Amino acid sequence: MKKQKTDRGFDLYKFEDSYGAKCSMQKSSAAFEDKVWLGVDDPDPKILASQASKFGIKTTKRNGWVEYPIPKEVSMITRMHLNKKQVKSLVWVLIKFLITGRI
Repeated sequence: MKKQKTDRGFDLYKFEDSYGAKCSMQKSSAAFEDKVWLGVDDPDPKILASQASKFGIKTTKRNGWVEYPIPKEVSMITRMHLNKKQVKSLVWVLIKFLITGRI
């Protein structure tokens, strides 16, 4: 993990998941409760090449995944906005996974 600061001075950790997706955990600017943002930074939507034309996506690929463009007017939430109670619930499951490999 790489620790940084946001443009507004909040702590930010950047890392990649096991698929190479760029992720982050960031201290939130929420005013009335301590919170963090946690999750994937970009949803990177894809569609099966074999299904692309059915959804209006032009491609020469026949197999695998191709980019699926999302209109700018569409919002996609990729990060969780967690308070301390929510983090506490998650951290115990993560510790159990770390120790046992099970959840």
